[in-house]
Amino acid sequence: MTIFDLTGRTALVTGSSRGIGRGLATALAEAGARVVVHGRTPETARSTAREIAEATGATTLGLAFDVTDEGQVGAGIAELEERWGTPDILVNNAGMQKRAPIHEFSVADWEQLLATNLTSAFLISRAVAPGMTARGSGKIISIGSVQSRLARPGIAPYCATKGGVVMLSQGLCADLSPHGVQVNAIAPGYFATELTRPLVEDEEFSAWVTSRTPAGRWGQLEDLSGAVVFLASSASDFITGQTLYVDGGMTSVV
Repeated sequence: MTIFDLTGRTALVTGSSRGIGRGLATALAEAGARVVVHGRTPETARSTAREIAEATGATTLGLAFDVTDEGQVGAGIAELEERWGTPDILVNNAGMQKRAPIHEFSVADWEQLLATNLTSAFLISRAVAPGMTARGSGKIISIGSVQSRLARPGIAPYCATKGGVVMLSQGLCADLSPHGVQVNAIAPGYFATELTRPLVEDEEFSAWVTSRTPAGRWGQLEDLSGAVVFLASSASDFITGQTLYVDGGMTSVV
């Protein structure tokens, strides 16, 4: 199945030192890509990069910069391009969550969510776009959420940012697809990770997730592997501007 083979391609996955990002980076490495692991600190990024390399045999690089800072993003992408060239694959995964009723949500928390979840995807996509369009090829994959489409109490700002990720992907599709760059989004449902462990261990909430999800379970990191490899590979060269919901059916039922 050579159309899924990523050998010879370079992938940058933001926020990939742990959680879903690490799972996505590992899947791309297993498919043959050399992977840039991005984290908050150089030590964490390098450590995770080494672990992924040891587990998969892939070539990896650890890179750290603030995804919300225009100057740091520019410097980080410039460093990567000097060492490995413009990435063939960008996965905008860096994100965060904050919960509070809307009347208690501070402007500072709103701005932090917006910067981390949405502005970062804009900044990094903008930084790699010149190299991708000059080359005539590239894959940009941004991580949304079921909350790109469905809302729950206490997370209105998060929903807004994740909805923005989907529309940013469609806008980038309009700008970049004529130049050979495919831009899509993956919207995970409820996944069991180290970051969601408290929710998984909350019996009442976990029961709600499993009853609300037609597949009847939490998602596991490996459930995202096929989706990210597919959208990063030649198999999806005529797919752009789309959002792939990997949610066990949650967004399809009431």
